[in-house]
Amino acid sequence: MRDTLLIALYAFAGAAVTGLAGAGALRLLRRRSLTASLTVIAAVGVVATLAVAWAMFLSPHDLTVVTTVVAMAAVVSLATALLLGRWVVARSRELADAARSFGDGGDFAAPDGPATAELESLSRELAATSAKLAESRDRERALETSRRELVAWISHDLRTPLAGLRAMSEALEDGVAADPDRYLRQIRTEVERLNGMVGDLFELSRIHAGTLPLSYARVSLYDLIGDALAGADPLAREHGVRLVGDDVDAVPVEVDGKEMSRVLGNLLVNAIRRTPADGTVAVAAERSPEGVVVSVTDGCGGIPEEDLPRVFDTGWRGTHARTPPAGAGLGLAIVRGIVEAHHGRATVRNIPGGCRFEVVLPAAAS
Repeated sequence: MRDTLLIALYAFAGAAVTGLAGAGALRLLRRRSLTASLTVIAAVGVVATLAVAWAMFLSPHDLTVVTTVVAMAAVVSLATALLLGRWVVARSRELADAARSFGDGGDFAAPDGPATAELESLSRELAATSAKLAESRDRERALETSRRELVAWISHDLRTPLAGLRAMSEALEDGVAADPDRYLRQIRTEVERLNGMVGDLFELSRIHAGTLPLSYARVSLYDLIGDALAGADPLAREHGVRLVGDDVDAVPVEVDGKEMSRVLGNLLVNAIRRTPADGTVAVAAERSPEGVVVSVTDGCGGIPEEDLPRVFDTGWRGTHARTPPAGAGLGLAIVRGIVEAHHGRATVRNIPGGCRFEVVLPAAAS
């Protein structure tokens, strides 16, 4: 028993000293190739075995035998460590080259051939990151395109009323206006329109900056929709469009009443302007498994399928919406921003004869 204990102590002491030396070597080589670290690890095991053998064996013959055996094992271990290290390094370099490709704007393609579990896991993470970067680049391009379109359209829509205001003011100043009161009414109309455009731009900037203040309160959708229908009724009469709100349930929701009224107003104005005379715009609200669904259905004839994904983009107005009354193309972008700020979503789809805008909001707690 005593001999066994001494052997264990000698073995532990020799292995500990060799292990500490190996740990120091690994620390010095921590910035070097993995091959060097694997070689050190293999060498530590060999040296530890030799150290214990030299300390324990008394017979020169036995010591020679063990030393020879350990030396042969050392050759095989070091060769194996070098091969393994070179293989791992080669796979790592292939992975680095593949990662560099999506960093330069390309897509990540995992290198062919077997790899360790760690490198395989890293490859999957890089593939997922590449997909997210591609989505981000697509969103950035779409946003940049919408910004350019917005600047161009806003410039166009500002130039027209400003030119008219300048002409009317000069006519009033020179005293050549045949009907000054009509000119003044027209000036006020154009100023109110410009003020609305500026207000929409300010609202949209707050939405994009994430600084839109919301004051939540428990309200009934029946009341919100009723007020929105009353506010849109004059415009509907002017365009000869009939407003219908018979399928509205008195569903309670936790929303900012002012901002949600703006959402409903924008949807109704958009629907009325796109619906021909003698058409109908219908509003409905109901519970669903996803929450509360508010829908506005118009008779616009439908939206081209390729344009449906862009309907809520900033500045989008469609190919037939170039006249000034169509606005600056901010109304639906504001709708989506406000709805998403309420943790809901806004969608659109075509139906026979028109399209249907839907706003899904979280249901109020009971």
